[in-house]
Amino acid sequence: MGLFSTIMSKIFGHAEAATPSTTAAPAEAAAAPAAAAPGAAPVDVDAVLSGLAANAGQPLNYKTSIVDLLKLLGLDSSLQSRKELAGELHYSGSTDDTATMNVWLIKQVYAELAKNGGKVPADWTH
Repeated sequence: MGLFSTIMSKIFGHAEAATPSTTAAPAEAAAAPAAAAPGAAPVDVDAVLSGLAANAGQPLNYKTSIVDLLKLLGLDSSLQSRKELAGELHYSGSTDDTATMNVWLIKQVYAELAKNGGKVPADWTH
């Protein structure tokens, strides 16, 4: 499973945990599908991340920082990890220009979440 799939699972899994299902066993909820089910209500990404941030124990600027988003989700935020994510999401710029890559990554991650069943504020993807 790639890093983006893990990001989706973490966010969408937290959303499913917040709205208990009467049909899914706890083990099934942990192995939640990467994308929202067809016809299901969109996952409110802002609400999920705000909830996680409230319990993070440190201020994290997850709305505009890919490093902080990865930290918030308990994922590896190293440069190597971000370069791998850039490859998964088809970044065409230089991964040596980390500032530009990081700005592109955070916007692209939110845009991809929106494409896959996430409700993301419009200003997070532009």
